[in-house]
Amino acid sequence: MHFDAIGRVPGDPILGLMEAYAADSNPRKFDLGVGVYKDALGLTPILQSVKLAEQRLVERQTTKTYIGGHGDAAFGKVINDLVLGADNALIGQQRAGATQTPGGTGALRLSADFIAHCLPGRGIWLSNPTWPIHETLYAAAGIKVSHYPYVGSDNRLDVEAMLATLELIPKGDVVLLHACCHNPTGFDLSQDDWHRVLDVVRRRELLPLIDFAYQGFGDGLEQDAWAVRLFARELPELLITSSCSKNFGLYRERTGALIVCAGSADKLLDIRSQLAFLARNLWSTPPDHGAAVVATILGDPELKSLWADEVEAMRLRIAQLRSGLVEALGPHGLGERFAHIGVQRGMFSYTGLNAEQVKRLREEHSVYMVSSGRANVAGIDATRLDLLAAAIADVCVS
Repeated sequence: MHFDAIGRVPGDPILGLMEAYAADSNPRKFDLGVGVYKDALGLTPILQSVKLAEQRLVERQTTKTYIGGHGDAAFGKVINDLVLGADNALIGQQRAGATQTPGGTGALRLSADFIAHCLPGRGIWLSNPTWPIHETLYAAAGIKVSHYPYVGSDNRLDVEAMLATLELIPKGDVVLLHACCHNPTGFDLSQDDWHRVLDVVRRRELLPLIDFAYQGFGDGLEQDAWAVRLFARELPELLITSSCSKNFGLYRERTGALIVCAGSADKLLDIRSQLAFLARNLWSTPPDHGAAVVATILGDPELKSLWADEVEAMRLRIAQLRSGLVEALGPHGLGERFAHIGVQRGMFSYTGLNAEQVKRLREEHSVYMVSSGRANVAGIDATRLDLLAAAIADVCVS
């Protein structure tokens, strides 16, 4: 038969964790695996700004026709402004343009096909570690995937090793950088570090691709865009992938964009023609609803202000959970050992727990996280920090 030789692929480990967590009957269980924000009730909420925008769309939308290869033009404008800054010279010079994609993952896949199709022979360099989907997306597009060091075996950011490897990357290759809230480690570069990386990228004539999935979850909406805007200002060409999953809570609406910064308005048109061609063969046109929500929110001063307040509230809650966990570990003599959790940014933390400790946490305490020790800090129940700290202490000291 035709399908007889087809084997079974192992399931995604994070999705497997979700299933195991759901099947666990322990009322004291913790879900620190899947990367979604959760509120104090353990729910992933719909933002009030999103609800209000959706109500307007129900009342005012007049069609469900296709929105074109680059997506909703209004969304493209507001996401350009959000990422690059509304007063960015590139926007006024028509040297920056956004192509709407099905989520940040879609933006990454479109960038992969763009590199493979338009920049053949270029390899891509990813941080070690990085988001596992980075690995598979670029490999699936036929691009050679290599790595630069990022976090060492001592669970510390190793900027010197990173820079030393960047110096050896072949000219013309693509280097993927995390704008903020590094996934999976939570360790971010300082502004001085970014300047040093920029210097190497410029001298080595590398093409930077900045993954910007967590704007607003690190130090603030504007602060988190600092490195992206630095590179856009200092370099003639840049790729940026943006996601609205986290900061708008639009996880299932699949809303994102690939932003291209080019050396001239004419060259940007060339590139956008290629992106539309590639997108046509990937998804034809992107889904509209999430993009329409974002365009509605960012296009209205009151809704935008409400949304910014909601993002800030989520950011502060995550920061408080980080400091709270470190504090709760203190009485167990582990405050200093896990102090890095308070220094990291965003939803994730490379805790430093090894695979055996993670296994014991799951089996003995119903604490679920991926085997690398990456924990979704945004999934912690603030009322049970002491319980989580006691579980961590049990697997660390026994």
